[in-house]
Amino acid sequence: MHSASPRTGLRLALITRDPALQRWVVSGAAAANAEVVELTPADWQVATTVNADVVLASVEANCARDLELIERLASCGVSPVALAAGGSINLAVDAMRRGAADFILQPSRAETLFERLADRITRKPAAHADTPAPEATAAGDTESAFIGEAPKMIALYRQIMRIAPSTAPAFITGESGTGKELCANAIHKQSGRRPDRFIAINCAAIPHDLMESELFGHVRGAFTGATDDRPGAMQLADGGTLFLDEICEMDLSLQAKLLRALQTGTVRRVGAGADESVNVRIICATNRDPEGEMSAGRFRSDLFYRLHVLPVHLPPLRERGSDVMKLANAFLKRFSDEENRQFTGFSAEAGRFLCSYDWPGNVRQLENLIRRIVVMHDGNTVSADMIPLALAHTGSETTRPLSAGVLQLVTQSSPDLQVSRAHANATTSIEPFWVQEKRIIESALDKYDGHVGKAAAALGISASTIYRKKLGWDDSPALTA
Repeated sequence: MHSASPRTGLRLALITRDPALQRWVVSGAAAANAEVVELTPADWQVATTVNADVVLASVEANCARDLELIERLASCGVSPVALAAGGSINLAVDAMRRGAADFILQPSRAETLFERLADRITRKPAAHADTPAPEATAAGDTESAFIGEAPKMIALYRQIMRIAPSTAPAFITGESGTGKELCANAIHKQSGRRPDRFIAINCAAIPHDLMESELFGHVRGAFTGATDDRPGAMQLADGGTLFLDEICEMDLSLQAKLLRALQTGTVRRVGAGADESVNVRIICATNRDPEGEMSAGRFRSDLFYRLHVLPVHLPPLRERGSDVMKLANAFLKRFSDEENRQFTGFSAEAGRFLCSYDWPGNVRQLENLIRRIVVMHDGNTVSADMIPLALAHTGSETTRPLSAGVLQLVTQSSPDLQVSRAHANATTSIEPFWVQEKRIIESALDKYDGHVGKAAAALGISASTIYRKKLGWDDSPALTA
């Protein structure tokens, strides 16, 4: 994907198999200060996920596949603009009949193409207020959709489109907070299976003694409290998709029963004497290393190989570049609307802080941070002083003292945690940031008797951040306070 920055022109999704045409359009985009998402016909469905102003699809005379592509796009609620290097009235008519919104013969200059596209957007009538929006075809609206156009995310969108129609199990891996359930839901929505049959279970959140009933159901009288027959997640997902999050947390004995259900296509409720047939696609996820779990004897290898047919890996937020600010702005708009605040953007310094942070909690951490900022502050612009201490700096070499706003937010997060204002605001002796950070974290740990979770909650950071910081201090003699 190529983009110009800052972008004031169009966002264009280009679908073509012609490399020369692709280069021609991209060169014109640079001159027009536009952004182009480059796709091949095989990846046409990605065009439905990138919120493009215009979807431009090249067509050739006597090429039925190009017209079929126009038709497929139209069936998904996208009205593409057909671009042809040459052709006839018949080609234009065919493209329009198949669902093209316009037909453009390739002009001599690429800049002319973008002028025509921009003019078309300007003349496009606004949607009527009571006209329902078309149903999303991939990941849904802002709250349920992936946001971002980093190369790794474009590759992920393409992978989802390819594996969705299959009935084979998918195995999603990725760090906590990267959006594994969102990914599973996107696969289900594109699968063609019953749209109302997406059932999600978090294997870590259900006690082991109740998990079998939750998964397979039970009959009346099977155990104390079983007053009625009750279907399990497998039955509820019949014809659809069952998402098993944190699959590595499942008890070994239940793993064996799940394996049998996958092999036979049947399940047996707790206390029942007969099996039931189910047609369920399994998507599972974990933030652990499944091979390490197998080596440790906590995860059955036969179940792993049964489930690990279509692997999907979600990239951590720190590897997604400018997607950090795309997500931050989307969250800021959503939470400002919800909380009746007036925020519209971020200061340059605040943006630098967000982009330089390593985000151990990934998208979930960013989402929670933006919500916290919106709730605790007022204004039109998120400033650097509104960002919590843990995000203000990430490098041990940083020497900038704590700002008053950051210090205030730290003390607000934990009223019992006392930080020396005089020391933090001292101008005659500025400590390296890692010294201040280490002292604050150790003070919080002392306050809560070494309980990492409570200390992390008080500081507004994740427990994994404290573990990682402590490991760095232990491994580096130079970082000893």
